[in-house]
Amino acid sequence: MTDILSYADALKILGCDQSRLVKLVDLASTVSLTGWALAGGARLPMGLLDLRADVVRYTEDVVRRMTGRGGHRFERTQRLAAAHAVIVVSAYFEALGEARLPVGLESLDHTAHPGTGPAERFAALVESLLLTPLPMPEPHRPYEETRQAVQRVHQRMSEAVTAYARGLPLWDKLRAGDRTRLPILLADGAAAQALRVYDEDYRLLSRDNPEFGMWSLVTETPPLGAGLSRVARLLAELAPPRLGDRPMIHLVRLAATALDQPLMSGGTAPEDVTLPLLGEGYISPRCRVAEMTREATPAARSWWNDRRRLPDAEAFLVGHLTSLGATQAPLVVLGEPGAGKSKLAEVLAARLAGSEFLPIRVELRHVVAESTVISQIDQGLRNVLGEEVRFEELVDAGGGALPVVMLDGFDELISSRHDYLEQIQEFQAGQYRVGRPVAVIVTGRTVLADQVRFPEGVLALQLQPFEEDQVRRWLDIWDQTNRALLARHDRVPLSADAALAHGELATQPLLLLLLALHDATGDPVRPDGTGIGRAALYESLIRDFAQREVAKDAAAGGLPPARQRALVDRELVQLGVVALSMFARGRPVAAEAALDADLAAVCGQARRDAGGTVNWARRATRRFFFVHRTEPGDRVPRYEFLHATFGEFLVGWLAVHAVRELVRRHDLLDSELAAAPAQDLDDDLLYAVTSFSCLAERGPAIGFAVELLSALPADVRARAVSLLGALLRESLHERRRRSFTAFEPVRHPVTRRLAAYSANLTLLYAAAAGEPVRVSELLGDGDHLARWASYAHLWRSQLGEDGWNGLLAALPAQRVSEGGERDVLLGGAPEPPAAEGLSWWFDHRMRQRATVLRHRTRAFAERPYLLSLDTDLLADLLADDADLPLVLRPSGNVASATHLVQELLTGGPAGPEERVALYLDAIGAVTAANISGGGRLLGLIAHAVTLDGGALPFAERGRILSELLHGGAEHALLRPLVESMIAERFESWESLVQAGIPEDVLRKIHSP
Repeated sequence: MTDILSYADALKILGCDQSRLVKLVDLASTVSLTGWALAGGARLPMGLLDLRADVVRYTEDVVRRMTGRGGHRFERTQRLAAAHAVIVVSAYFEALGEARLPVGLESLDHTAHPGTGPAERFAALVESLLLTPLPMPEPHRPYEETRQAVQRVHQRMSEAVTAYARGLPLWDKLRAGDRTRLPILLADGAAAQALRVYDEDYRLLSRDNPEFGMWSLVTETPPLGAGLSRVARLLAELAPPRLGDRPMIHLVRLAATALDQPLMSGGTAPEDVTLPLLGEGYISPRCRVAEMTREATPAARSWWNDRRRLPDAEAFLVGHLTSLGATQAPLVVLGEPGAGKSKLAEVLAARLAGSEFLPIRVELRHVVAESTVISQIDQGLRNVLGEEVRFEELVDAGGGALPVVMLDGFDELISSRHDYLEQIQEFQAGQYRVGRPVAVIVTGRTVLADQVRFPEGVLALQLQPFEEDQVRRWLDIWDQTNRALLARHDRVPLSADAALAHGELATQPLLLLLLALHDATGDPVRPDGTGIGRAALYESLIRDFAQREVAKDAAAGGLPPARQRALVDRELVQLGVVALSMFARGRPVAAEAALDADLAAVCGQARRDAGGTVNWARRATRRFFFVHRTEPGDRVPRYEFLHATFGEFLVGWLAVHAVRELVRRHDLLDSELAAAPAQDLDDDLLYAVTSFSCLAERGPAIGFAVELLSALPADVRARAVSLLGALLRESLHERRRRSFTAFEPVRHPVTRRLAAYSANLTLLYAAAAGEPVRVSELLGDGDHLARWASYAHLWRSQLGEDGWNGLLAALPAQRVSEGGERDVLLGGAPEPPAAEGLSWWFDHRMRQRATVLRHRTRAFAERPYLLSLDTDLLADLLADDADLPLVLRPSGNVASATHLVQELLTGGPAGPEERVALYLDAIGAVTAANISGGGRLLGLIAHAVTLDGGALPFAERGRILSELLHGGAEHALLRPLVESMIAERFESWESLVQAGIPEDVLRKIHSP
């Protein structure tokens, strides 16, 4: 619940002309700062009875004349929020006058008790009642929760009145029974009646101000609509459409109007189907909503299961944009690939375009990732309007329309902007200070949400998959659009039952569209749910489009079927190279010249037709799934995929195609050459397409590759496993010559290319094996752990943060031991059994924990010391665990020093007392072990304390710090903990000294 306005704030916003009320509020706010005399307390304008009368009278006037229509959008939002604050306080005063108390209010009036003491107490009471922030309705919370928050306010007000009464001379004259009854009657009588008064006042305000209804969650599922259709009606209820905008504003609104465009605009639709228009075919989503906290893990699907479900996302969006919270922090919209995040932004912008809002949609993939937020908005405006328009100028020209900036796709800059949401919030605060309040909506993939810091309290939505009624509604629209067209080809539109039988393919909006396209243009979808998966759906759809193009050429040139199949494969290879060219550059857009060079380098020299040299880029990108762009002021054609998942699929497909080619070429060799060493294997194509980026850098790409590999025949996969293993073992050795050397979409050092190649060989090996594999089998010699460690260090140092994190997520690993022989198991459970040692994912687990907890202290968030730790230290110590002394735990279990540290860093008890006990046990065990590296091991414990932050009492953290010092922890590794504690409380330095840590030692660790 957001506390925004106090009653005093509300009076200022509403322009209260009740002079006595304003004077009393000013006096009460001044007394606490300057004292009674300097504040002019002798001129106290009224007492308790007069205050009640003025508050109630003013509220009646506010409710009678308040209406949401008229004026600027944000000004109306402020006035409505102020009106709500007024009725919260007024309801209590009205109930207070009607309460049957042992004494009348006139007896409690300070004017009935001469002297400055009662008057000073009354001023303090006014400050408590009228200057305290009050709760506001919020669109993601039910009205009942708002009532509960208001009820708590009324109870606090009763407590304040009781405290005021206890300080009056009257109190000592009351009978003992009346002194007992007064607090009870104020709490149970006045507070309860105040809530009923509040309900009635809220109803009266809602009657003429629809925002009040939208600010409280609508719990009933609304009728299904398309294209956020209810948004237009809800906005129309708030204010009439804007007319007579200045030309600049008109252009911005016109650019946002996309409802009359095809559902997937930018490409050429297949000839046999018609795509529904966006305004018709976009089904309004359902979602879950949550306020971000320190413990939130929004990247995990399971975390969202317990979050509040919103059946009416449209009403929420309108309610949010008309609330004060919209201008204070960004709203984050998350979803799976293809869930409709970008379409939501498009449709919402179109619906807002004709209202009192000014929608500005910025596609983040088309702006400079490192630029400031306002610069990105300016770039987005230039991309849309084709001319330089500054955000400030646009807002000033908007005539009071509230700008709504939609930053679409933070996936494109997440690796370099972990604090992006914080920067957006700072941008909003800066704009608010200069009188340009702005609402911001940010979209991104759920899986990447753990790579950005969420400011405390920021709202996040997760778009939910379609439910059965939504699938049926969308397919009804598809049926209406395509029934006649398909009938001419003796086909019928996809039925809902057949689609629903395919599970996830029918519940994600993009996949449902592709499923319908596949059904209409390829093999009909089977109603039993078999025959097609996600990767197969993409391949079938793309292959079908390629087949159509080849068939046109075949009809003209009489090509035989075998030649046609070869040409279709070549078409897919070309598309894969386009996707790889973008993937390797880390950008979803590629210039025509770059694509021409890359395609020619992989697919051969450009042929010459009668008309001259073939433009490879234009040939490859003429399909339905491409968008052609030309940047404003730049005549160079650029290309991007209609949806990012097309490119991700093609990257995975091309890698698997290269594996198939590796197997095919190897099978063509005779038996003598087949036994040749790995250096002689023809892996040139595989090296060219997998040595620029780790496939796991974009999770869907490796996911598609795994699906495609699993669909290969068992004998092909077996040969692929053998060949990939042989290549991996030789992957870091020099090759005498290679083909495709002209293919260089980005210039990388040799070390980085070798790291990407060896990492991708490992990923493809594990995927082709289809079951967990041991590193000893993969590397095939007795020194496999040392070699594995060298590969892991190479990958970590060269693949970059996205590549390394993606590799860790895509390749679960655990350390195992059998018959005294240690090994690493790839593809097994992502967490090792409790009895086994840590594996190479150890640093990843620590960083996941850091992601959840690091923003507890800004010192740690800004200094990720964790990245510089010797992450093999604990694993190495665990290898010699048998030589370390055991500790008897209070539970009766025994554990070694390293296992205690492992438990701290990868989980352990949640309760503060249990964690403190575990910390002290671990420190004692490490100290008693007297092992080399013990000081660094104690440093790991210090990092765990830093991560826990406020979850542990401050004094206990000081106690643990003292024990770490006495145990011999290295000072450099204690610095983050000391700095985080100093940053938490101003008196931390003295508190640490009081905890027994010598001041000279503290100064060695940190100089204030």
